[in-house]
Order: sequence, then structure tokens, then C-alpha cells
Amino acid sequence: MTPAFADPQSLSRPLHVVAADDLERWLEAAPPGLAVWARDNAFRAGLGDVLPLPGEGGVMAGALIGFGTAKTRARSRFGLSRAVTTLPAGDWHFEGLPPDHAAEAALGWLLAQYRFDRYKPSTRILPGLKCPAGVDEAQILAMAAGEYLTRDLINTPAQDMGPAELEAAFLALAGRFGAATQIVAGEALERDFPMVHAVGKGSDRAPRLMSLRWGQTGPSLTLVGKGVCFDTGGLNLKPSSGMQLMKKDMGGAATVMGLALMIMQLDLPIRLRVIVPAVENSVSGRSMRPKDILRSRKGLTVEVNDTDAEGRLVLGDALTWAAEENPELLVSMATLTGAARVAVGPDLAPYYTDDARLAAALEAGAATGADPVWRLPFHDAYESVIEPGIADLDNAPGFGFAGSITAALFLRRFADHPRYMHFDIYGHTPSDAPARPKGGVGQGARALLCALPDMLGL
Repeated sequence: MTPAFADPQSLSRPLHVVAADDLERWLEAAPPGLAVWARDNAFRAGLGDVLPLPGEGGVMAGALIGFGTAKTRARSRFGLSRAVTTLPAGDWHFEGLPPDHAAEAALGWLLAQYRFDRYKPSTRILPGLKCPAGVDEAQILAMAAGEYLTRDLINTPAQDMGPAELEAAFLALAGRFGAATQIVAGEALERDFPMVHAVGKGSDRAPRLMSLRWGQTGPSLTLVGKGVCFDTGGLNLKPSSGMQLMKKDMGGAATVMGLALMIMQLDLPIRLRVIVPAVENSVSGRSMRPKDILRSRKGLTVEVNDTDAEGRLVLGDALTWAAEENPELLVSMATLTGAARVAVGPDLAPYYTDDARLAAALEAGAATGADPVWRLPFHDAYESVIEPGIADLDNAPGFGFAGSITAALFLRRFADHPRYMHFDIYGHTPSDAPARPKGGVGQGARALLCALPDMLGL
């Protein structure tokens, strides 16, 4: 799918935005027939409530849509996007929408149009929207396009999204924008990226490490995304319930690829690099074992206390490679720990950084992009927890607390970069929400996109 706004020259019907606490004043100023119609239909202007307005010959002349109250808007992103599933096909435009809410409303409309129809095609034609005045149309379209790519990648089951298929999607993205690529596999992977190889060697679907480069001038940004296409847990096998969502364990890769699409589509003046280690964590006679000690690209040794803590291993080698070029900003994204979900739930993207300026820029970007994030600490007091004694690092310390923090500290050892940010995302919407159907979802990408001008001095 390709997100698009309606032709600005097309005929469109009005969608009147009415706040709940302004409803009576609005109705008093409206034509008498419309006010009677609204009252007879018990229209209360709840957030996203839609009331069709009758026109001549039985044709819908327009509609009212509730804007709710400030309290309900604070509790729900993209509330106006509910109209996408309520209104008939055709083009629409907002009337009375406060300018400071226009960008979120436009983005929400496009995100609500997303359908994952690879396995069950849909013939329904959804309503279109004219881009509201004053909205940066190019940015909204890029955000939606990147999110569509992320959702498609996460939603595709592992049978059709293994390391080779993720590589194909990676190369297709690079080819679309003329980016240079490098694929490391086989003996070169085993020699130069031993932890990536160790995680992926148990599968018949060969592991690989992928790199994309785009842009010739400007500050440098490197994005690293965890691409575990399916995670059985390895020899520390997950229970059946733990595998139900493991097709999404490449959500970090999907999200950085979506962000890369946004950056390239907007032609931002930066030098972009994207690194994705693509593996499947499977069970076989070749699988890594508990208590194996791995030697990383960085030279640090890692004791494998749990083969189900594999994401930090593949990211460790990838981050080492990324840091060797000393980019001006280094970011990793991964569906890394259940501890992060316990801490903040599925709707927030927790992130880590030692740089307060980066954090401030990201918080502002999150508000602009309607993409909530929450800062967690690189808590130095827990560093000793990830040091097992027999090796330099422990991939799964038996601390019993702060699982997301100790995983982030593990990654920081390999990034070794003052301007490093790590996102421990979920990548999944557990139930339908406005503009976010149940399934794969990007987190943190729009916040970063909106923050890049401040972070990189663009």
C-alpha cells in the first residue's frame, strides 16, 4: 500500500469538527435544521463520533465528527481517525479543525487507512482526505510510508520473512532510493561477526549482516535494528505461548528500515547508514548452548547463560561495526526485553541515552510526531550485574530485576559512543486502537525523525 492524500482539486464533503465542550454553542450557531438533526440523533461530540448529514436525494452532504474534550484527547492519539472506518468512500476535508491538531489528524487518517491484505485481500474503498492547510504534506506522507513498510514487515509471518526475505526487502528499499548496500554472510560473517553467526547457525536459513549507505553530505547517522526473524528461544526453548508473537522479533529492523524510508523520501541532508543483522534463532545440533562463551567482534567475551537472550548478541557485533566509523549519532532499536513491557506497557517506547540534549530533542520530537517515548536510565550501579567473572560479559544475568536496563548496559559496552541511543520497543499493538490496527507497529521512528534537526543541527 502507498499512503496518499486526496487530490486537492477534487470535490469533497465537509467533516465538521465539533468539541464536546463547545457543542451547544456550535449548534446554536448552526442552521436550525442541522441543530435539530444533531439533537434528535443524540450527537454528543465524543472523540471520533460521526454523525452523517443528509443531503438532497439521499446523498450524504457531510458529517459531524466529535472532537471530545481536552481530557479525552489527552488519553487517545488519533481520535479523529475513527472516521476512516465509519464514513463512506469519497473525498473529505476537515472544517473547524484547530490548526495545532491538523498534522496529527492528517497522519492519523493515513495510518488508519493501512491494511495488511497480503493473505486476505480487501476490496473495500476507504474514504480519502484532503491534506489540511498548513500541514507539511511531504513529511506526513513520508511518516505514513515508513510506518506502512514497518507494519508490513512485522505482520508478515516468519515462513515468508526469514533472513533471506528480510534481505530482499532491505535491498528493495536501498534500490528505490539509490543507496549502496553490503551483505556479509558465510565464512566472512563467522570470522568478522562471530556473535551474529553464533545466534543464526542453528537454523537452515543462513544468517547475514546487511548495511545500507545513502547521502553524500551532512552529519552522519547510523541506525542499527535487531532482525531476529523468528525466535524459538534456542535450546532454552520458549513455551508455546512465548512464541506466539515471535514473528515480530525483527521489529527493530523493520522500524529502522521504516525510519530510513522517511529520511530518504524527504531527502534529508545527512549521511545515513543502516545496519541489520538478520538471523533466525532455531534449535538444531548446531545451536549455541547455555554456558558457551562467545568471542565478539569487539574482542569482549560473552557467557551465554540463556540462548533466548540472543538479540543483544547480534546487536553487539552490529553496534561494534557501526561505532568503528564514529557516526555523529548512533541509534539501535530492538524488540529486546519483556521487562520493558512490564515497565511501560505496549504503547510507550522506552529509550536510553547518556546525552541530556538528545533526550530533550527526542521528547519534543515525540510530541510533534504523536509517537510517545519514555526515558529509562543507563544505571551504572548495575554494570557489575552483567559481569559474570568467567567472561567479560553475561548475556542473561540472574539478577532478577531491571532486565531492560541491564540489556541496555550490555549494548552500551559495544556501542561505546557518547551520542548513543537505544530503544527497547514492543513493535505490536495488542488490540485495535485509532490508526493502529492490531498487529505490527512502528515505535520511536517518527519521534526520531522530528528530532533529527535538533540532534544533528540540520
